[in-house]
Amino acid sequence: MTAIAQAEIERTVQAALMAHGAGAFPAAEVARAVAQAEAAGNRICGLYYLESYCQQLVSGRVLGDVVPVVTAPRPGAIHVHAQMGFAQPAFAYGLAPALDAARQFGIASLAVGHAHTCTALGYFTEQIARAGLIGLGMTNASPIVAPPGGKTRMIGTNPIAFSVPDGQGGLAMQFDQSTTTVALGKITMAKAAGERIPEGWALDADGNPTTDPAAALAGSLVSTGGYKGWGFGLMAELLTAGLTGGVLSRDVKPLKAPDGPPHDLGQFYILIDPSTSDAFVDRLTQFTTYLAEDDAGRMPGQTRVLPDPVDVDPAAWKQAQTLAGLDA
Repeated sequence: MTAIAQAEIERTVQAALMAHGAGAFPAAEVARAVAQAEAAGNRICGLYYLESYCQQLVSGRVLGDVVPVVTAPRPGAIHVHAQMGFAQPAFAYGLAPALDAARQFGIASLAVGHAHTCTALGYFTEQIARAGLIGLGMTNASPIVAPPGGKTRMIGTNPIAFSVPDGQGGLAMQFDQSTTTVALGKITMAKAAGERIPEGWALDADGNPTTDPAAALAGSLVSTGGYKGWGFGLMAELLTAGLTGGVLSRDVKPLKAPDGPPHDLGQFYILIDPSTSDAFVDRLTQFTTYLAEDDAGRMPGQTRVLPDPVDVDPAAWKQAQTLAGLDA
């Protein structure tokens, strides 16, 4: 592994994106998300995605110089049209008015539509929590999940993220997880590495369990807990497509394909002001104390500290430098 400062990762990723057609602000927002994903050890959403971003900027599958449009069809509902650009700058445009609305009304929604994939969803809900509000987010993706007992891919991995503030600018808890047993990127990385995958992750095209990542990619992923995970995936599907104007998962082409139609995805967030209840902080404190009585008990994400510098894959870092024109 190679140790690289987070700021250097950001600068290099921003330079790579701008070299392939992105504007300075969108590139900076995406670069910040990539650097944080690397620091969190989430390499699927880190430098692993940079080549795809650059290829899709060149092909026009993602537009790197558009300005998101923010509207408020209701006082507590903020909508952002991403203009087929990156999700990160679109979220940045909508966050401040959504926070204002939630603080005024106690709860608000932020719908980001017609956007590129947002990759790590918790990156966004964490920003809501660090601003002092509870954040719940979800998105849809390219189709890779069949209904339990079925074979036809209907929805994406459709992740859900949930972040809770600690009242001091940090996180009391956070989780970010797909509604499938495993994220799609785990399958694609296993295929690239020539590795098998554990049984229970995926089914082949005939609906049989498989440990072959190639067969899994031709088949479907398994919903977490069967019908339970399928239900959460459907919830994410309807909210993210129906309330943002984005397309259904079935109409999204493979996310990393270098060309083709824009992703046109939606991300949907609910922002809740915990101060609407006098009991919230007390109950959070009580539960955290109670949970700590068990040696294995912990609030997910509560003690996370991101390293700086970050250990990155040398090949991925070399590729990033090449894309940025810094390898001479």
